[in-house]
Amino acid sequence: MYSELIAGTMRWGVWGADHPERKVQELIEVCLEEDITTFDHADIYGGHTTEELFGNAWKGMNIERDKIQLISKCGIVMDSEKKPSQLKYYNYDSDYILNCVDESLSNLKTDYLDLLLLHRPSPLLDPEKVAKVFETLKSQGKVKEFGVSNFSASQFDLLNQYFPLVTNQIEVSVNHLNAFYDGTLEQLMRKGLRPMAWSVMGNYFSEKTDQNMIISNVLKELADKYDVEENQLLLAFILKHPAKIIPVIGTSKVETVRHLKKSLLIDLEAIDWFRILEASRGKQVD
Repeated sequence: MYSELIAGTMRWGVWGADHPERKVQELIEVCLEEDITTFDHADIYGGHTTEELFGNAWKGMNIERDKIQLISKCGIVMDSEKKPSQLKYYNYDSDYILNCVDESLSNLKTDYLDLLLLHRPSPLLDPEKVAKVFETLKSQGKVKEFGVSNFSASQFDLLNQYFPLVTNQIEVSVNHLNAFYDGTLEQLMRKGLRPMAWSVMGNYFSEKTDQNMIISNVLKELADKYDVEENQLLLAFILKHPAKIIPVIGTSKVETVRHLKKSLLIDLEAIDWFRILEASRGKQVD
Protein backbone atom coordinates (compact mmCIF):
# COMPACT_ATOMS: atom_id res chain seq x y z
CA MET A 1 0.00 0.00 0.00
CA TYR A 2 2.80 2.42 0.91
CA SER A 3 5.68 3.10 -1.46
CA GLU A 4 9.08 1.48 -0.81
CA LEU A 5 10.49 4.91 -0.01
CA ILE A 6 8.39 7.57 1.71
CA ALA A 7 8.80 11.28 1.07
CA GLY A 8 9.22 13.11 4.37
CA THR A 9 7.91 16.67 4.13
CA MET A 10 9.25 18.12 7.39
CA ARG A 11 11.95 20.20 5.69
CA TRP A 12 9.88 21.28 2.68
CA GLY A 13 8.48 24.31 4.48
CA VAL A 14 9.77 26.88 6.94
CA TRP A 15 11.65 24.29 9.01
CA GLY A 16 13.97 23.73 6.08
CA ALA A 17 14.01 24.77 2.44
CA ASP A 18 11.00 27.12 2.80
CA HIS A 19 9.84 26.13 -0.67
CA PRO A 20 7.14 28.11 -2.46
CA GLU A 21 4.09 26.22 -3.62
CA ARG A 22 5.41 25.66 -7.15
CA LYS A 23 8.60 24.03 -5.83
CA VAL A 24 6.52 21.72 -3.66
CA GLN A 25 4.57 20.75 -6.77
CA GLU A 26 7.84 19.96 -8.53
CA LEU A 27 8.92 17.76 -5.64
CA ILE A 28 5.59 15.92 -5.69
CA GLU A 29 5.89 15.42 -9.45
CA VAL A 30 9.40 13.97 -9.18
CA CYS A 31 8.40 11.72 -6.29
CA LEU A 32 5.57 10.28 -8.34
CA GLU A 33 7.87 9.84 -11.34
CA GLU A 34 10.12 7.75 -9.08
CA ASP A 35 7.17 5.72 -7.70
CA ILE A 36 7.40 7.45 -4.33
CA THR A 37 3.69 7.87 -3.72
CA THR A 38 3.59 8.13 0.08
CA PHE A 39 4.06 11.50 1.82
CA ASP A 40 4.82 11.76 5.52
CA HIS A 41 3.51 14.72 7.53
CA ALA A 42 2.88 15.80 11.10
CA ASP A 43 0.56 18.50 12.32
CA ILE A 44 3.43 20.40 13.99
CA TYR A 45 5.79 20.52 10.98
CA GLY A 46 6.71 24.06 10.06
CA GLY A 47 5.07 25.34 13.20
CA HIS A 48 1.72 23.96 12.00
CA THR A 49 2.16 25.29 8.45
CA THR A 50 3.69 22.56 6.26
CA GLU A 51 0.55 20.46 5.86
CA GLU A 52 -1.27 23.47 4.44
CA LEU A 53 1.63 24.25 2.11
CA PHE A 54 1.53 20.71 0.75
CA GLY A 55 -2.27 20.65 0.54
CA ASN A 56 -2.44 23.85 -1.46
CA ALA A 57 0.30 22.60 -3.77
CA TRP A 58 -1.07 19.15 -4.56
CA LYS A 59 -4.64 20.37 -4.91
CA GLY A 60 -3.42 22.56 -7.75
CA MET A 61 -2.18 19.48 -9.58
CA ASN A 62 -4.07 16.96 -11.64
CA ILE A 63 -3.46 14.02 -9.31
CA GLU A 64 -6.21 11.63 -8.27
CA ARG A 65 -6.39 11.16 -4.50
CA ASP A 66 -6.06 7.38 -4.69
CA LYS A 67 -2.71 7.74 -6.48
CA ILE A 68 -1.00 9.03 -3.33
CA GLN A 69 -0.93 8.04 0.33
CA LEU A 70 -0.96 10.69 3.04
CA ILE A 71 0.43 10.05 6.50
CA SER A 72 0.15 12.47 9.38
CA LYS A 73 0.96 12.44 13.07
CA CYS A 74 -0.56 14.09 16.11
CA GLY A 75 -0.11 14.23 19.85
CA ILE A 76 2.66 16.80 20.36
CA VAL A 77 1.47 20.15 21.67
CA MET A 78 4.05 22.84 21.01
CA ASP A 79 4.21 26.59 20.80
CA SER A 80 3.99 28.20 17.38
CA GLU A 81 2.76 31.46 15.97
CA LYS A 82 -0.23 29.66 14.50
CA LYS A 83 -1.05 27.66 17.66
CA PRO A 84 0.43 29.21 20.82
CA SER A 85 1.07 26.97 23.84
CA GLN A 86 2.68 27.75 27.20
CA LEU A 87 4.30 24.32 27.36
CA LYS A 88 5.42 21.52 25.08
CA TYR A 89 3.65 18.31 26.09
CA TYR A 90 1.74 15.32 24.74
CA ASN A 91 -2.04 15.20 24.45
CA TYR A 92 -4.04 12.13 23.48
CA ASP A 93 -7.41 13.18 24.84
CA SER A 94 -10.26 12.13 22.56
CA ASP A 95 -11.34 15.61 21.54
CA TYR A 96 -7.76 16.63 20.89
CA ILE A 97 -7.10 13.74 18.50
CA LEU A 98 -10.38 14.31 16.68
CA ASN A 99 -9.64 18.01 16.27
CA CYS A 100 -6.10 17.31 15.07
CA VAL A 101 -7.36 14.97 12.37
CA ASP A 102 -9.98 17.46 11.21
CA GLU A 103 -7.33 20.17 10.99
CA SER A 104 -4.95 17.90 9.07
CA LEU A 105 -7.69 16.96 6.62
CA SER A 106 -8.50 20.62 6.09
CA ASN A 107 -4.86 21.61 5.67
CA LEU A 108 -4.05 18.73 3.33
CA LYS A 109 -7.20 19.36 1.28
CA THR A 110 -8.33 15.75 1.56
CA ASP A 111 -11.26 13.76 2.92
CA TYR A 112 -9.14 11.07 4.58
CA LEU A 113 -5.69 10.12 5.80
CA ASP A 114 -4.25 6.80 4.71
CA LEU A 115 -2.38 6.52 7.99
CA LEU A 116 -2.50 8.37 11.32
CA LEU A 117 0.42 7.97 13.72
CA LEU A 118 0.63 8.94 17.37
CA HIS A 119 3.78 11.04 17.29
CA ARG A 120 5.35 10.20 20.65
CA PRO A 121 4.46 7.90 23.54
CA SER A 122 2.93 9.63 26.54
CA PRO A 123 2.87 8.35 30.14
CA LEU A 124 -0.75 9.55 30.25
CA LEU A 125 -1.89 7.69 27.12
CA ASP A 126 -5.02 5.65 27.89
CA PRO A 127 -5.10 2.83 25.32
CA GLU A 128 -8.81 2.13 25.71
CA LYS A 129 -9.77 5.76 25.11
CA VAL A 130 -7.40 6.08 22.16
CA ALA A 131 -8.78 2.87 20.65
CA LYS A 132 -12.31 4.29 20.82
CA VAL A 133 -11.16 7.45 19.03
CA PHE A 134 -9.52 5.31 16.35
CA GLU A 135 -12.75 3.36 15.93
CA THR A 136 -14.65 6.62 15.49
CA LEU A 137 -12.23 7.98 12.92
CA LYS A 138 -12.24 4.72 10.98
CA SER A 139 -16.04 4.45 11.00
CA GLN A 140 -16.27 8.06 9.79
CA GLY A 141 -13.90 7.27 6.92
CA LYS A 142 -11.46 9.95 8.02
CA VAL A 143 -8.52 7.59 8.60
CA LYS A 144 -7.87 4.24 6.94
CA GLU A 145 -5.10 2.84 9.12
CA PHE A 146 -3.40 3.65 12.42
CA GLY A 147 0.05 3.32 13.88
CA VAL A 148 2.53 4.94 16.22
CA SER A 149 5.89 6.67 16.09
CA ASN A 150 8.79 6.33 18.50
CA PHE A 151 6.97 3.76 20.68
CA SER A 152 8.84 0.97 22.46
CA ALA A 153 7.84 -2.63 21.80
CA SER A 154 5.87 -2.79 25.07
CA GLN A 155 4.12 0.52 24.40
CA PHE A 156 3.17 -0.70 20.93
CA ASP A 157 1.82 -3.98 22.32
CA LEU A 158 -0.28 -2.22 24.94
CA LEU A 159 -2.16 -0.08 22.42
CA ASN A 160 -2.26 -2.88 19.87
CA GLN A 161 -4.24 -4.99 22.37
CA TYR A 162 -7.11 -2.54 22.02
CA PHE A 163 -6.81 -1.57 18.36
CA PRO A 164 -4.81 -3.12 15.48
CA LEU A 165 -1.82 -0.98 14.53
CA VAL A 166 -0.01 -1.31 11.21
CA THR A 167 3.42 0.23 11.87
CA ASN A 168 5.82 1.94 14.23
CA GLN A 169 7.81 4.80 12.70
CA ILE A 170 11.12 4.80 14.53
CA GLU A 171 14.56 6.35 14.28
CA VAL A 172 16.97 4.11 12.40
CA SER A 173 20.31 5.05 10.86
CA VAL A 174 23.96 4.14 10.83
CA ASN A 175 24.29 6.45 13.86
CA HIS A 176 21.22 5.13 15.65
CA LEU A 177 21.16 1.34 15.90
CA ASN A 178 18.89 0.92 18.93
CA ALA A 179 16.10 -0.73 16.95
CA PHE A 180 18.47 -3.51 15.89
CA TYR A 181 18.87 -4.55 19.51
CA ASP A 182 15.85 -3.42 21.57
CA GLY A 183 13.30 -5.87 20.13
CA THR A 184 11.31 -3.27 18.19
CA LEU A 185 12.04 -4.70 14.75
CA GLU A 186 11.63 -8.33 15.84
CA GLN A 187 8.27 -7.51 17.36
CA LEU A 188 6.96 -6.04 14.10
CA MET A 189 8.36 -8.96 12.13
CA ARG A 190 6.47 -11.41 14.35
CA LYS A 191 3.28 -9.48 13.64
CA GLY A 192 3.95 -9.34 9.90
CA LEU A 193 4.15 -5.53 10.00
CA ARG A 194 6.66 -3.27 8.30
CA PRO A 195 8.38 -0.55 10.31
CA MET A 196 9.01 2.91 8.94
CA ALA A 197 12.23 4.74 9.70
CA TRP A 198 12.95 8.45 10.11
CA SER A 199 16.28 10.36 10.18
CA VAL A 200 17.71 7.65 7.95
CA MET A 201 20.93 9.58 7.23
CA GLY A 202 21.51 10.10 10.93
CA ASN A 203 24.08 12.80 11.61
CA TYR A 204 26.56 11.39 9.09
CA PHE A 205 26.53 14.45 6.83
CA SER A 206 25.92 17.05 9.52
CA GLU A 207 28.43 16.27 12.26
CA LYS A 208 32.16 15.57 12.18
CA THR A 209 32.56 12.93 14.87
CA ASP A 210 35.05 10.14 15.43
CA GLN A 211 32.28 7.66 14.70
CA ASN A 212 31.47 9.29 11.36
CA MET A 213 35.14 9.38 10.38
CA ILE A 214 35.38 5.63 10.86
CA ILE A 215 32.11 5.06 8.99
CA SER A 216 33.32 7.31 6.19
CA ASN A 217 36.42 5.20 5.61
CA VAL A 218 34.26 2.11 5.15
CA LEU A 219 31.65 3.82 3.00
CA LYS A 220 34.24 5.23 0.63
CA GLU A 221 35.62 1.75 -0.01
CA LEU A 222 32.16 0.30 -0.52
CA ALA A 223 31.12 3.18 -2.76
CA ASP A 224 33.90 2.18 -5.13
CA LYS A 225 32.98 -1.49 -4.90
CA TYR A 226 29.27 -0.98 -5.65
CA ASP A 227 29.72 2.12 -7.85
CA VAL A 228 27.30 4.16 -5.74
CA GLU A 229 27.35 7.21 -3.44
CA GLU A 230 27.62 7.27 0.34
CA ASN A 231 24.03 8.39 0.94
CA GLN A 232 22.78 5.53 -1.22
CA LEU A 233 24.79 3.10 0.88
CA LEU A 234 23.32 4.52 4.08
CA LEU A 235 19.85 3.69 2.78
CA ALA A 236 20.95 0.30 1.48
CA PHE A 237 22.23 -0.49 5.00
CA ILE A 238 18.73 0.04 6.39
CA LEU A 239 16.97 -1.68 3.50
CA LYS A 240 19.06 -4.83 3.98
CA HIS A 241 17.38 -5.63 7.31
CA PRO A 242 14.84 -8.50 7.03
CA ALA A 243 12.19 -6.39 8.80
CA LYS A 244 11.71 -4.70 5.41
CA ILE A 245 12.04 -1.23 6.84
CA ILE A 246 10.46 1.55 4.79
CA PRO A 247 12.74 4.61 4.94
CA VAL A 248 11.30 8.10 5.16
CA ILE A 249 13.67 10.23 3.10
CA GLY A 250 13.70 13.78 4.41
CA THR A 251 15.26 15.54 1.46
CA SER A 252 13.81 18.75 0.02
CA LYS A 253 15.88 18.48 -3.17
CA VAL A 254 14.53 17.11 -6.44
CA GLU A 255 17.86 15.67 -7.52
CA THR A 256 18.31 13.84 -4.21
CA VAL A 257 14.90 12.20 -4.54
CA ARG A 258 15.97 10.71 -7.86
CA HIS A 259 19.35 9.80 -6.46
CA LEU A 260 18.08 7.98 -3.38
CA LYS A 261 15.56 5.94 -5.36
CA LYS A 262 18.53 4.03 -6.77
CA SER A 263 19.29 2.73 -3.28
CA LEU A 264 16.57 0.14 -3.77
CA LEU A 265 18.78 -1.54 -6.38
CA ILE A 266 21.79 -2.03 -4.08
CA ASP A 267 22.14 -5.50 -2.57
CA LEU A 268 24.81 -5.27 0.09
CA GLU A 269 26.70 -8.47 0.75
CA ALA A 270 26.40 -9.59 4.37
CA ILE A 271 30.09 -9.01 5.05
CA ASP A 272 29.78 -5.40 3.82
CA TRP A 273 26.68 -4.80 5.92
CA PHE A 274 28.60 -5.95 8.98
CA ARG A 275 31.55 -3.78 8.05
CA ILE A 276 29.25 -0.75 8.27
CA LEU A 277 27.78 -2.02 11.53
CA GLU A 278 31.23 -2.53 13.01
CA ALA A 279 32.29 0.95 11.95
CA SER A 280 29.24 2.44 13.63
CA ARG A 281 29.65 0.50 16.88
CA GLY A 282 33.41 0.90 16.99
CA LYS A 283 33.93 -2.79 17.68
CA GLN A 284 33.46 -6.23 16.21
CA VAL A 285 30.32 -8.23 16.84
CA ASP A 286 30.61 -10.59 19.81
